[in-house]
Amino acid sequence: MSAAEIAVALLILVSAFLSMAAGIGIVRFPDVLTRLHAATKPQVLGLATVLVAIVVQVPTWGVLTTVVLVMTFQLLTQPMTAHMLGRSAYRSDHVRRDLLIEDDLDRDISDHDQSGQ
Repeated sequence: MSAAEIAVALLILVSAFLSMAAGIGIVRFPDVLTRLHAATKPQVLGLATVLVAIVVQVPTWGVLTTVVLVMTFQLLTQPMTAHMLGRSAYRSDHVRRDLLIEDDLDRDISDHDQSGQ
């Protein structure tokens, strides 16, 4: 086995661990916001490690540009998706507000409701 193959194997193992951690967090965490955190953070890092493993295994310009595009789109869409899902869950009362340390959105919504009336 070459050093590149060992590096690829380790990167895939790290990715598998991160994906497993994301799955466990989605199942075990108590509310939508913490589940979103568990779904986004390790999943993006898991994808990044798999993409690095692909580049190490097949180091061509075509693969590199594809990997950069995939990671760019992932980094652009994942936070926005999590934000919109969290905001929707908050407004439909699927968030345990007793677990929030600071509830800025409630203050902003109440300020907006008072100024609009």
